Amino acid sequence: MTSQTPTPPLGNVFPPNADWLAQRHEAALEPGLPIVDPHHHLWERSDHRYLMQDLLDDTGAGHNVIATVFVECMAMYRAAGPEEAKPVGETEFVNGVAAMSASGGYGTTRLCAGIVGFADLMLGDRVTPVLEAHVRAGGGRFRGIRHAAGWDASPDIRNSHTNPPQGLLGDATFRAGFARLAPLDLTFDAWLYHPQLEELLGLARAFPGTTIILDHVGGPLGYGPYAGKSDDTFQQWSSSIRALAACPNVVVKLGGLGMRIGVFDFHKRAAPVPSQDLAAAWKPWIDTCINAFGAERCMFESNFPVDKITCSYAVLWNAFKRLAAGASPSDKAALFSGTASRVYRL
Repeated sequence: MTSQTPTPPLGNVFPPNADWLAQRHEAALEPGLPIVDPHHHLWERSDHRYLMQDLLDDTGAGHNVIATVFVECMAMYRAAGPEEAKPVGETEFVNGVAAMSASGGYGTTRLCAGIVGFADLMLGDRVTPVLEAHVRAGGGRFRGIRHAAGWDASPDIRNSHTNPPQGLLGDATFRAGFARLAPLDLTFDAWLYHPQLEELLGLARAFPGTTIILDHVGGPLGYGPYAGKSDDTFQQWSSSIRALAACPNVVVKLGGLGMRIGVFDFHKRAAPVPSQDLAAAWKPWIDTCINAFGAERCMFESNFPVDKITCSYAVLWNAFKRLAAGASPSDKAALFSGTASRVYRL
């Protein structure tokens, strides 16, 4: 399972430091609680490798991870054929990992039980054959598309790996492609930055029949022109989150706060911080989402290996469990597995 030509690094993704992470170990809290991890990647890049065994090492760190959902990251694209169809290679690769996992020979966790791929929605109506090819390649596991839209006017901010233009979500051609998702029962994962949440609101209102999953609590930025302005960012972000929550077709992933581009700098500490510290820092952001959307429209996510620059898998899910400590049994079940299982039809 190796690529002859590894994918180059993504601009906003930094390899984790294994020696640094090894300084902190925590036993899993509530080890029996079922977890569906609805957001992780697999790749072999020129600067970092995260493949099936690496994921198994993380999901096997003590928590009861019953299934996972893979989200596109430009891995294993086809080397030949039409340009628009090359991303189907990623789905073929991931479905192979899922089939290996489903054999039962690698433990009880069903890796990549759902697959979210990439198709260029700027193809407009012409994207339909690409979507259909993903569905075929997914072997019954393909669930949706992510066309990352992260863009900012500041040259200090790295835009998404799709190199999106300003205002992508409102573009007429993009929306023509977006309109092809619902007829195929496909969802849309939205990855963008917090100043763009109003654009996503417009898209959600225009397509109420398409399920939109907001990744990483909406991408609050904390570097470049946003450095040192976390209070202002929180106010703008929380207002947009509450507006989005009024759209019943939008759900949100609770995670991504360990990324280097965000408002926290735990990755710069001399040693990894304990899960108590992560939970305390992340609480206002997580609570805002849960209070706005309700547990039935929220799902905790690992965003691994991207968030692995901040903490290990075991510590991450301990932090989430601390954040949900006061939730009712039904809400806790939704946050850790139910919402993800329903939205991604696992």
